[in-house]
Amino acid sequence: MSRILQVALIGNPILRERAPEVPNPEDPRIQILINDLLATMGGVNGVGLAAPQVNESVRLFVMQSRKGELFPNAPDVPPMEVINPEVLSESEELDRAWESCYSMPGYKALITRPAKILARWQNRYGELIESELRDLAARVFLHELDHLDGKMFLDRMDSISDLHAKMELVLAREDELR
Repeated sequence: MSRILQVALIGNPILRERAPEVPNPEDPRIQILINDLLATMGGVNGVGLAAPQVNESVRLFVMQSRKGELFPNAPDVPPMEVINPEVLSESEELDRAWESCYSMPGYKALITRPAKILARWQNRYGELIESELRDLAARVFLHELDHLDGKMFLDRMDSISDLHAKMELVLAREDELR
């Protein structure tokens, strides 16, 4: 039975450490962690969640793509597990869009990232996958990979003025509609 795990919040030292590789993706403990990450991500209606965010220092995250507040036009992509990920190449084309993070609830920021990446990782069965990811999928992959490297989206902001309280933006949107 999968569990909903507690999310580590900004200030927790595990969020600033580089996570070690997963030696055996088929290890039963890793399989349980994958299931728990998927359940936790689904429980918060999210698009990505990294193991360090639930106090597990391993190079593993789960991700998906679906429409939401920040990405209303996102394609529906089913959840997938990403183990020992690496980016092989990045496009020169950049994309600036909103990101938020479960480890920093209530805030979102404009972040510039490559619009397309070529990435490689293992799935839960240890199979090596190489794929080109674009748009939201590339953004989520890079955001979660940052967590495995001890970085947060705050580290990617061009300016502190790019950080906003989510409620502030909701109120601004309501004012525009009046």
